Parts: sequence; structure tokens; C-alpha cells
Amino acid sequence: MRVLVLGGTSLTGPFVVRRLNALGHQVTVFHRGEHEADLPEGVRHVHGDFSQPPADLRCPAPDVVVHMWALTEAGAVRFLELFRGAAGRAVVISSGDVYRNYGRLQRLESGGSAGPVPLGEDAPLRESRYPYRNRKGPVEIPDEYDKVLVEAALRGQSHLPVTILRFPAVYGPHDYHRFRPWVQKLVPANDEIKLQDDFARWRWTHGFVENVAEAVVLAVTRDAGAGRTYNVGEAITPTWEERLGEWAQVAGWRGRIVPVAADALPENERTALDFSQHLAVDTTRIRRELGYTEVVPREVAIARTIAWERGPAAAGL
Repeated sequence: MRVLVLGGTSLTGPFVVRRLNALGHQVTVFHRGEHEADLPEGVRHVHGDFSQPPADLRCPAPDVVVHMWALTEAGAVRFLELFRGAAGRAVVISSGDVYRNYGRLQRLESGGSAGPVPLGEDAPLRESRYPYRNRKGPVEIPDEYDKVLVEAALRGQSHLPVTILRFPAVYGPHDYHRFRPWVQKLVPANDEIKLQDDFARWRWTHGFVENVAEAVVLAVTRDAGAGRTYNVGEAITPTWEERLGEWAQVAGWRGRIVPVAADALPENERTALDFSQHLAVDTTRIRRELGYTEVVPREVAIARTIAWERGPAAAGL
């Protein structure tokens, strides 16, 4: 197949591109040129601006176009206009932040107690909009970013079959140092880690970068996913206390993890998020329909991430 990947040079994309190339597909990557990932020689690169993708991306017409960087409603509309009638189908990356629980976690919207977890793909979506507007956040274009609106645009048309993948918290070498603060504490000199008690009980689905990339590859190569939405991530989501216990065991750390009341922590270690709103998602659908399974075992994934954080990355290199 001819596969066009929009993005594809940062955290997850290179694994997607390498895997598709290894399977014999003709892969083109469209990106801004800011990151030149180590990709196979046969992969074609096209540089440009996501806000104005060139029309020649449609020539030759891709069988599947993968949008790794769909951030805004306007961007999703431009994407559909460009590839409607030109691509066979599309795979678009969304996020678990579309769920209502995320809006309530961030206290962007009010509501009662959390509903059932894990969250299936049909769980209620966030009613609040633009979750990073006027806030510091880990996304580009924070004032316009909203995956709920991206998904609505994709589902509101029938000309281009789309598979939507809702990503979890993705971690691994070259991530945004998601686990750095915890890895720094998993040292012999530190015999105790205190966690805010409600945070210790909180569940948030994660996924190792290569495992998450495998979900994209399956969505590209299997027609059964057309028109479907899938949660991506680990099969079982532990509490944060349990997760840190796993990391401690892999790191060989022998200290204690101690849940405490918020007022027992320094002010800069407290958080006012509503941790009764879990972001644990159900990944049964993608496992059943597309045959998804992890390609990197959990302990290996954790060990590789710890080794990366303790290597040159620990010095900010």
C-alpha cells in the first residue's frame, strides 16, 4: 500500500513508519523538518506547514493517510478537504482527554461522582471545550486545541472512512520526561516516596511508545477498523501507587511508597485535581477487532525508559 503519514518524526511516529516500511509498504512522511528522525532510506520526506499542506500530497493518491498531529477543528476540516476523494481511508490520532472524566478531573466542568471505569469508547465525552485555553499545557496551539471537536469533524462526514485512535499517556525513550520526577526518586539515598492519597488511588491508562505505534500499524493495515473508534493502551490500568511500585521493583529500589494527606506534603507537591475521576480506559475493542497486543513486555518497557532517564537524558542532553 501507499501510506502517507502526517507528522511521524517525533515520539510515536518513527516506530509507525519503520514498521510499515518493514512490512513492504511505500511510506511518505510529511513534516515540518524540525525533527529528522532516523527513518529507513526508502521513506520519502516532504516538508511543509501543517496549516497549509500542499495539494501534491495527494499524488500519487495514498491508500491510507495517517494524521498524527490533528489538534484543532479547523485543521481537521482542512485535512478532510484535502484528502476527500483522494485517499482510500484515514487513521487519525485522538486522545483520552476527550472523555468527560478528563474535564471533571481538571475541574473544567461540574458533575457528580465518576461513572463506571474503565471507560469504553462510548463513554460520555467532555462537555467543556478547549481544555488548555488560558492554561499551561503540553500541546501546541493551546487556545484552539480540542480533540472532541476534531473527532466530531471526522465523524460528521462520510466521504473519507476514518479510524480514530484515542491515545493514552505515552511513555518511553525520547518522551517528554513523563516519569523523570519519579525515576529521580528511585535511588538508594531516598528511602521513602510520599504520594497525595487521592492521587495514589487514581488510575490513568498508559502505553509504551512502541506498543502504541503497533496500534497505528494495525489500523493502517486492517480494513476492519474503517469507521471505528478505538481506545489504545495497557490492558489493565493500575493505581498510581501500584504503578510506582512496578517501577520501583524494576529499578531495584527498596524504599516505601506512602500515601499521605495533601496537607502533609510541601505546597509545590500538592494538586487540586479531582482524582476521583479516573482516566482508565477499556482497550478490549481494539484487541478483539484488530488483534492488538503489546509487542514490548511491560517490564522491558519500564526498564528501557528508566535506563534512558538515567542516561544522557538525565543531564538534559
